[in-house]
Amino acid sequence: MTAKPVVPRAQARTDADLAIEHYIEEAGADVAFGFIDALERVYALIGEAPATGSPRWAHELNLPGLRSYRLKGYHWLVFYIELDQHIDVWRILHAKRDIPAWMDDGDKEMGD
Repeated sequence: MTAKPVVPRAQARTDADLAIEHYIEEAGADVAFGFIDALERVYALIGEAPATGSPRWAHELNLPGLRSYRLKGYHWLVFYIELDQHIDVWRILHAKRDIPAWMDDGDKEMGD
């Protein structure tokens, strides 16, 4: 089976950019590059095996098909849905945030 392309939405790209900026300012470039590497590994994994992510938030948020996968070594979750042609990445959020509220903030774009 061929891996599906992983396509982050604009809000997910913004989430990643903000996380990288935070790590650069607070912990240095090495930690920020580690975050980028961890994110790229998750993208590769969910492209190959989308069902590996947890459906926990799908149930809590009543969003069928939503899955999340945690970045190794970081407290960040990638939220995505598998579509026929690609993996649709909705958000990249810190695990300690109020996930339902943050997911609702991006709801305007999620219907696209």
